[in-house]
Amino acid sequence: MAATLRRLYSKSIRISLQGIFLNKPFTRKQLLLPSSSQSLSFSSDHRFVSASTEVSSNAGSATNGGIISEGFLRWRNGGGTCHSSAVIDSSALVEVGAVVHEKAVLGAEVHVGSGTVVGPSVEIGPSTRIGYNVSISNCSIGDSCVIHNGVCIGQDGFGFYVDEHGNMVKKPQTLNVKIGNRVDIGANTCIDRGSWRDTVIEDDTKIDNLVQIGHNVIIGKCCLLCGQVGIAGSVTIGDYVALGGRAAVRDHVSIVSKVRLAANSCATKNISEPGDFGGFPAVPIHEWRKQIVRAQISNKRRT
Repeated sequence: MAATLRRLYSKSIRISLQGIFLNKPFTRKQLLLPSSSQSLSFSSDHRFVSASTEVSSNAGSATNGGIISEGFLRWRNGGGTCHSSAVIDSSALVEVGAVVHEKAVLGAEVHVGSGTVVGPSVEIGPSTRIGYNVSISNCSIGDSCVIHNGVCIGQDGFGFYVDEHGNMVKKPQTLNVKIGNRVDIGANTCIDRGSWRDTVIEDDTKIDNLVQIGHNVIIGKCCLLCGQVGIAGSVTIGDYVALGGRAAVRDHVSIVSKVRLAANSCATKNISEPGDFGGFPAVPIHEWRKQIVRAQISNKRRT
C-alpha cells in the first residue's frame, strides 16, 4: 500500500513539473536577466536597449552594455562611453575609458583611444585617429587627421586685462578651433580656442610634439611646425610656412606664405616677403649670418 502511494505521488509531481515546463519554458534570456535589469529589454541580436524610447532611438545600434549613467551608454565597438545624443557612425571605434559627450559627431572609421574625452558638440571627420588621453572641446576636426597622445584642443586661451580697480580680469574665450583635413598634431600639443575669431589650422599642416598655438591664430595649408614652437595669440601664418624647433612668433604678427624661420628664432614683427629668416628678432637669413660672423670676430678680438 505504501509503495503504491509513493508511485502515485511521484507520478503526480512529474505531471505537475511537466506542465510547468511545457506551458512556461525558461529561456536563456530569462535565466541571464538579473532582477535589477527589469527595465531593460532585448533586441533580436541580444543587445541591451533602454526601456526609454528616447534613449533607445538615439542610441540605435550603439548600445551593447546598457545604460552607464543618466544619458550615457556603452558603445558596442570598443566599449567606450557615449552620450545618447551623440551621432556616431557604426564603424567608429571608441575604446574603453574614452568618453564622447552630448551632440558630438564622429564620422566613419574614426578611432578614439582610451582616456580621451570628446566634448559636447565636437565634430570629427571620417578616418581621423585620436590617441590616448586627448582632450577635445569647442572644436571641429576634418578628415584623415592624426591626433597623438596627450593633445589638448579647444581650451581657453591666455587672455587677461587689468581693470580700473587694478584687478586681473579674464577676457571671454567663447569661440572655437577649426582643423582641416589630413592635419597631423604631435603629442602634448595645445591649441587654444578663439576669443574674437576662430583658431584655424588648414589642410595638410603638420605639427610636432609640444607645440603651443594661442587663441585666434590662423595657420595656412601645408605648414610645418617643429617641436616646441610657440605661437602667441592672433598670429596669421600663410601657406607652406616652416618653423624650426623652438621658434617663436609674437602676438598679432603676420607671416606671408613660403617663409622658413630658423630654429631658436623669434619673429617680432610682420614678415611680408617669402624667404628664409633667423635670429632674435628674426631678419633675412643672410643678415642673420652676418650678425653671427661679426659677433664671433668681436669675441675673438676681446680675447
